[in-house]
Formats: sequence, structure tokens, C-alpha cells
Amino acid sequence: MAQQSFLKGLLSARLRASSHQRRAPGQIEVINPNFSRRLSGVTSTLERLVTAQAKSMKSVAVGFGLHASVPQIRIRDLLSLRKSGNGQQRIWHARRNIEMLSGVVLRDLFGFELRLVFTSASQRQHTVWTRRLIDRMDGLISTSNATASYLEHPSTVIGHGIDLERFFPTVNIRDERDALGLPPLRFVGCFGRIRQRKGTDTFVEAMLKVLPSHPDVGAIVLGRTTRAHKHYFKRLNERVRDANLSNRLLFLPEVSTVEIAKWYRALDIFVAPQHWEGFGVTPLEAMASGVPVVATTVGAFPQLVTDEVGRLVAPGDVDALALAIAELLDHPNVCAQKAAAARTRAKEQFSIDIEADKVIEFYRTLIGRARIIADEHPLMAKEFNHSN
Repeated sequence: MAQQSFLKGLLSARLRASSHQRRAPGQIEVINPNFSRRLSGVTSTLERLVTAQAKSMKSVAVGFGLHASVPQIRIRDLLSLRKSGNGQQRIWHARRNIEMLSGVVLRDLFGFELRLVFTSASQRQHTVWTRRLIDRMDGLISTSNATASYLEHPSTVIGHGIDLERFFPTVNIRDERDALGLPPLRFVGCFGRIRQRKGTDTFVEAMLKVLPSHPDVGAIVLGRTTRAHKHYFKRLNERVRDANLSNRLLFLPEVSTVEIAKWYRALDIFVAPQHWEGFGVTPLEAMASGVPVVATTVGAFPQLVTDEVGRLVAPGDVDALALAIAELLDHPNVCAQKAAAARTRAKEQFSIDIEADKVIEFYRTLIGRARIIADEHPLMAKEFNHSN
């Protein structure tokens, strides 16, 4: 388990670390743990934010499955960061329970000089355990107003942003498809974990309605299936095979957060068919890539996808999803207009730099609040540092 791996790595770590990975304590201001080994939207948003933050502050990631391009340290290097060396507390920015717990352990048991921050993207009631961990945080960020409504403490709403340098429109879509080994078809794509909650079945059923009347169109399901959902995946494959569409509705394996940008550029339409979602960055990735989006009305999708860039449908409504996809396929000019508008909207309102600036300002406010209390009320400062 990620929790066991972290604690074992921390307790057995040596202070020796290679010079290219280890940095002096004063060189790091923010630590972003990623203690899940599975590729997920949380990991991809963390990687993008850390990379953007690193342009203007000393922010690093630590954990598992991080791309080599992301500024990072090893878990064993954490022990060298117990004291900041400059009198300023570092930020420990968690996104998961294990990361909140790790921050509490480092601060309260190991004496690390940390301010603990948690970003919540969940639009559902938190468990008792999660609520207890949140109680120990010094600051909270929500990815949307809806997410904030599920928290028992005040939070600052900061939506996710997108890396416009990684996700950008294609110059020649045929070349993109050729490079990926795809057949000469127009493509509708659905990317992410293959499971019922993600609405993969809704997408497949919708495409089974669309493809027979659109012989020049193919569909791509790109993502990973875990053991718990293997029977679900098997049933989807059987549905496609029984419809004799296995040559045009393709199930492809998960790719890295870097490689996935190429797949967006090969699409004519992107579909986000989720039944439930916390925030959901895939529509933003598609929009930044100049691809119109058909999404369900869950998570932050209604705030991301407007009529100018795509269509919204009710979750689980196969007929409505199929109709929305078919209408875009049948009107290439409208599709092209929405594609251009999608890129513009992503650039103007959802740049990763906008998110990074807002999060950095949040950090500064949090640190500044702690300094004011310490300067004006030394005894209260001690209570403030351990009251959450």
C-alpha cells in the first residue's frame, strides 16, 4: 500500500542523497506529495501545477509515478527538510488521505516545520476519517463551489488549469493519426479509467448507435482497467464484437500524462460521459487541444463546457449522447467553430499559470497569517500551529 511504502521509506531513509536529487532545505518552499502508484487525474493535475509553480517559486513533488520532467525529490530526502533553515515554514500540499496523514505525522510526530494544505475535488460527503484529517489541515482549497459545499470548514475555490504548451491544436490531423498508427477515419474519443462510474458503457452504447450510419468514423476508448472492473470491461468488448464493430471501436491501453496529448490531437470530438466526477480535467485537455467536447452535467463540466465549445447531456442518457455526437459529426463547419472556440476558452480562462498564481497567493496568505499571529501573540501561535 502507498501508506506503508511511505512510512517504511521515511523511517528507514538515510540522510545521504545524490547531489542531483537532493536540495538544501532553504531551496524548497512547497512539497507536493503523490502517494498513489496509479496514474490518475490527481497525479496529472499535480504534475502540471508543480511544473508551473517552479517557474516562480521553489516547489517540488515527492512520491510515485511522477514524470521525469517534474521537479521532484525522493522520499528519503524528506528527512533533510525537517527544518527550513530560514525560519519560514514550508507548505505540504496534499490531495489524498494518505498525503494528509503523512503531513500530520511529519509535523506533529517528527517536528517538521510545515503548514498543511489540502485540495478537495470530491462532490460527496466525506468519511469520518477524511473529516478528521481535514480538521488537522491549516488551509483548504476546493476545485469548485460545489466541492466547497461538502466541506465543514471554509475553503478557497481555485479551479484546475491546463498546460497550454503541452496541449495544443494539431496542424495536420492526418499526420497525427498516421503517427499513432490509426486508420484513415474521423475519431471520437473517450479517455480515462474504464469503469461504470466513468460512464465508459454509456460512451460505448452511444457509439454503437452512431457508427453504423457513419462509416467514416471510428471511436477510441483509451484507458486502464483495474482487476475489480475486468468483468465490466469484458462485457463492453463483447457488446462491440457482437455489433461487428471491433475494427472501428478500439480499446487502447493507458498512456502517460505526456503521451496523451498526442491522442487528443488525433480526435474530431472528445466525450466525457462520466456518471460522477469530482472536477474532471479531460474536457480541459481536449479544449486546449482544439477539440470540441460532449460532456455530462457532472463535476465541474457545466462550468467548463459551454454551447460555444460543445454540448452537455444528462449522465447515463445514451440517446442524448449519441444525438449530440452525431450532430457534430454531421456538421463539420460547426465542429470546426467549436474547436477554435474551445482552444480560446481554455487559453483565456483555464491556463495552468492562472491556477498556479492563485495557489501561490493562497500559500502566501496562509504563511502571512501564521506570521502575524506569531509576531503579535506568541502564545497563541503555538496553539495555532497545532489546532488543526
